Amino acid sequence: MNLIKSTGTFSLFVILSRILGYIRDFFIAIYLGSGPIADAFFVAFRIPNTFRRLFAEGTFNAAFVPSYTSQLLSSKRKAQKFASSVFNLLVLALLSLTILVEIFMPSFIKLIAPGFSDLDEKFKLAVDLTRITFPFLFFISIASFFSAILNSHNKFAAAAAAPLFLNIILIICFLFIKNDTDLVYYISYAITFAGIVQFVFLIIFTRKYFNPSFKFNFQIDNKIKFFFKKLLPSIFSSGVTQINILVGTIIASFQASAVSYLYYADRIYQINLAIAGIAIGIIILPNLSRHVKSKNKIKLEILQNKSLELSLFLSLPATLALIFASEEIVSSLFGYGSFNEESVKNSALALFYFALGLPAFSMIKIFSSFIFARNDTKTPFYFSLISVILNIVISVSLFSKLGFIIIPIATTISSWLNGFLLMVFVLNKNYFNFNNSFFTQLFKILISNLICLGLFKILINYFSNYFIFSNSYKFLAIILLVLLTFAFYLLISILIKAFKISDIKLNY
Repeated sequence: MNLIKSTGTFSLFVILSRILGYIRDFFIAIYLGSGPIADAFFVAFRIPNTFRRLFAEGTFNAAFVPSYTSQLLSSKRKAQKFASSVFNLLVLALLSLTILVEIFMPSFIKLIAPGFSDLDEKFKLAVDLTRITFPFLFFISIASFFSAILNSHNKFAAAAAAPLFLNIILIICFLFIKNDTDLVYYISYAITFAGIVQFVFLIIFTRKYFNPSFKFNFQIDNKIKFFFKKLLPSIFSSGVTQINILVGTIIASFQASAVSYLYYADRIYQINLAIAGIAIGIIILPNLSRHVKSKNKIKLEILQNKSLELSLFLSLPATLALIFASEEIVSSLFGYGSFNEESVKNSALALFYFALGLPAFSMIKIFSSFIFARNDTKTPFYFSLISVILNIVISVSLFSKLGFIIIPIATTISSWLNGFLLMVFVLNKNYFNFNNSFFTQLFKILISNLICLGLFKILINYFSNYFIFSNSYKFLAIILLVLLTFAFYLLISILIKAFKISDIKLNY
């Protein structure tokens, strides 16, 4: 496997998906803004979308890929049998969950957005919309199973391309329906329809490696029991950032428009996290599992160091840009239509504090993969549990004093603790060791970032008139500025060898 090429292929589709996702959110900001209808929709969208991220963005992979890869190394027949049993159990479990939640949706919304309970219209709308969007969870989770099959065979493109459908379908919905009073219902139906499309799309690409067949007479052997014992801790540990955000949504529901502010901030920093953390974590896991199984310590060490190095190379410049230009970025991306100046300022404030934790969010994905490759999902689970408890304690204890802004602060603090605990664990267990070149490369990456930060701040100040809220060209200005700075970052990194072109050809 070529780490940079595979990450590049995966990231290309991720970037396309995030661009389309931005266009989707741009329309949401224009037509829904940050009022009560937007809050209700974001709760309805957040719930299945959080589960999508939990399953699709590495969590299911973390439990499935090492076990499936192990079976694949033995024989294709064993791998097929194992995958079939997992598929059947997964369908039964998800179908049961979907039916139960649909029946008890009002109670479910009281649990997820308790602040809506005293607001009759807002609560009813959230219940109705979530009933429409929740089946998305079933289809997208099964689609994630097919993605894991493909990833195990080092086929990443189709799995990375599948999320494009959700954004394309929603954008089409906005373009044709626009200001209809029932717009929020139409886009909710579109979400579930998109889940069905992704499900069918991935079945087509997976048929070469796995033919799904639903049977009630499947066997639950020790390997299947072991897998599902790993899956639940994996969902919690690999998806800890999403769980922290969901916790934040629950708490934020007590403050008007807070759910919307957090949603828009989350959408921006998730663009980089998807590449610097999730994409790299997904790509390295199959090969990490193979190297662990074959006890190839040399290749294992090289792949681990390079993946961490690449993650920091991609996450640090985004972190600095979001910290020093959070308001300009939010205003340029969403400051139109119903999304007013107050919405920009509050979303930018949330983005600033989320950005402080961006390297930690990425490190959690990378270090967790080092442990998942060894069929251990319990240890990251325990660290994630500590992180979530800390997040809840900080958020609940200070929410009445600081309001919604404590949520990104708590998420960042708890994520840095989680990342630190994971790093200490892998070092103490000798699962990972920093090689001789890592710190040299890290120093060069930091130098490149500091130089580019200086250029970025000069450009922001020089073109400050373009970032006034009322300026019609602010979107174009921020895109050109970011592209120019990133091109300069690559150039500087190549010149001082913080990024080596020769690494593009290396296989790990």
